[in-house]
Amino acid sequence: MNRRILGLALPNIVTNITVPLLGMVDMAIVGHLSGDHIGAIAIGTQIFNLIYWNFGFLRMGTSGLTAQAFGAEHWDEAVKILIRACAIALGIAVLLIALQWPISLVVPHIFEGSNRVLGLALTYFFVRIWAAPATLGLYAIKGWFIGMQDSKTPMWIAIALNCVNILASLLLVLVLKWDIFGVALGTVIANYSGLAMGVFFLRRKMRRDKNLSIFNFHFSILKEALHWEEMRRFFKVNSDIFLRTLCLSGVFTFITAASSHISDQILAVDALLLQFFTLFSYIMDGFAYAGESLVGRHIGARQLRHLKLAVRLLIAWGLALTVVFTGLYAAFGNEFLHIFTDKQDVIAATGEYMGWVLAIPVCGFAAFLFDGIFIGATATRTMRNAMFVATGAFFAVYYGLKALYIPDADTQTLSHSVTHQWNNILWIAFMVFLILRGLLQAVRLRRDIYKQVN
Repeated sequence: MNRRILGLALPNIVTNITVPLLGMVDMAIVGHLSGDHIGAIAIGTQIFNLIYWNFGFLRMGTSGLTAQAFGAEHWDEAVKILIRACAIALGIAVLLIALQWPISLVVPHIFEGSNRVLGLALTYFFVRIWAAPATLGLYAIKGWFIGMQDSKTPMWIAIALNCVNILASLLLVLVLKWDIFGVALGTVIANYSGLAMGVFFLRRKMRRDKNLSIFNFHFSILKEALHWEEMRRFFKVNSDIFLRTLCLSGVFTFITAASSHISDQILAVDALLLQFFTLFSYIMDGFAYAGESLVGRHIGARQLRHLKLAVRLLIAWGLALTVVFTGLYAAFGNEFLHIFTDKQDVIAATGEYMGWVLAIPVCGFAAFLFDGIFIGATATRTMRNAMFVATGAFFAVYYGLKALYIPDADTQTLSHSVTHQWNNILWIAFMVFLILRGLLQAVRLRRDIYKQVN
């Protein structure tokens, strides 16, 4: 079982390491331009997190449903799930592009920063939004391959996509001097390159897999897959994931917004600190994706013993990685900061909050793993409810501590000690949020996961 977990997890880890590289490369490139550019990329990235995370069900729901179809050997249903996910991805993408101007009008009401920072962030937004069809389409394709117990194909797609992104961004920014416009355009080019590669691999798998080669994308199967009743089932299963992800994106958007309300420097600081969270989260998600594949497969095949063993080993791997990352961050945290920026004032300010970086693995590992387990089991209602409670706790802790310890003050004249305390309160609330997500799902493991097979 360990070999199977690693066989699924390691390609996913490679894939997920390349995903934050998309943002890290952007951050590293603009971090050598100015502090305003760091803040602008933080806001621009958070805008797309807010948008795209809400449609994460295109990957998560697709992988869980496909894994169960795989375990039950319902190959026709696996093909139909792919068709539904891709059709919905395209519809959402067209809507996002059509609504780009109204969305941009909301940005200054959510994020606060100087006119220059907001202007740069909106330049980034108006270019990158055109990658929506490719980005959402890749969500669906990646989720389907993971559900089909194939994590290597998404890995090769992600590697190729990120290589294109790095080369394009370096060329457009450092050679052609297109500034933040070039960073965004490089991301657009990379996403469409990844989509083209994803379609290529899909076509090859459909031709070569004897279980799938009998299903052609003719009108009848398209009609069956897109039938209203089947689409409604798909949306019903994924509505819980949508609401869960809406809360998640809301919390991360609030962190960036709250940082921007304190000061431009704190905005840059928290943007850098979140890079540590991003790196850890995508490593842990490699094992969470393995959990989606294995849990869904064993539930579909009605294999309780294998299901329990997979869950126990996933948790063991999570604990081991927590120890490793805590040690790495303690030993090399400051060195990581110099990769993202050479601005000494930003590095010095970030150093005051590096203790929170060490807390991230300890507080967060269970949340990632149990998300994967519950997605694979399509036990999304529990995952949604846990997120509701954790989100409520996040805001309660933040505003409660802020009201208790911080007197009302004019944000334009806040002293360093006050801004420091405000930011610490923000990170306390975030750690509570992470802990509760994992804890509340852990207590429901037997009832919501194991009993599906009993």
